[in-house]
Amino acid sequence: MTGFDSRQKAFENKFAHDADLKFKAESRRNKMLAEWAAAKMGMTGSAVEDYVKAVRKADLAEKGDDDVLRKVAKDLADKGVKVSDADMRKQMDEFLATAVQQIESSKT
Repeated sequence: MTGFDSRQKAFENKFAHDADLKFKAESRRNKMLAEWAAAKMGMTGSAVEDYVKAVRKADLAEKGDDDVLRKVAKDLADKGVKVSDADMRKQMDEFLATAVQQIESSKT
């Protein structure tokens, strides 16, 4: 294997690792967001677990975070809970930072 091949393989491995980390972090963020929203809507027990699954499934609808944001915002609004999009995006950002920190700390 040449030096170029080794570098190319290293870049491919890093790309795969970064994509895996991104997927895990977003999935964990979506779980935290769903639990947060479920608490605001007064859900408990298995209803929370079902809601987490529904939010994670919504994330598969399209690329990006808008599908999750729309679902949670609609669900909150349907229950009469008022949360602005800006506040929800801020919450999503905080949960993503927490998720990345948790994943990185579990590696050690």
